[in-house]
Amino acid sequence: MVRMNVLADALKSINNAEKRGKRQVLIRPCSKVIVRFLTVMMKHGYIGEFEIIDDHRAGKIVVNLTGRLNKCGVISPRFDVQLKDLEKWQNNLLPSRQFGWGVSNLSYQINGSRSYYLSHAHCE
Repeated sequence: MVRMNVLADALKSINNAEKRGKRQVLIRPCSKVIVRFLTVMMKHGYIGEFEIIDDHRAGKIVVNLTGRLNKCGVISPRFDVQLKDLEKWQNNLLPSRQFGWGVSNLSYQINGSRSYYLSHAHCE
C-alpha cells in the first residue's frame, strides 16, 4: 500500500513513542522533508540528535527523544497561506500565545514560524 503523507506518519510515530516514554524511535522511510523537519525540532530542543541509516532502500532514521514534546502533527490538507494571513493561521492553530511552534513547509525551505518573517525578507 502506498503511503500518502510520509511526514504525517513520521510525526505520528514520534508522538506515540513520546507518549509511551520511549527514548528512541525508528522512522521509515526517510525523506528530505522529514530530515529538515527533524532539524528544526532538534534546533528548538524538542528532540535529541537523530541518525540517518542508509539501507539501500528508502532509508531509516533513528531519533533520540528527550521527553519535552507534548504533541506534534501535520495540518492536512496542506493549505496555501499568504504572508499577510500567516499570523491569523498561527493564532488559530497554536494553543497559546507563547506556547508551541508552527513550522512552514515552503518550496525552498522548512523553518519555524518565528523565523519565517526574517527569511522571507531575505528572499524578496
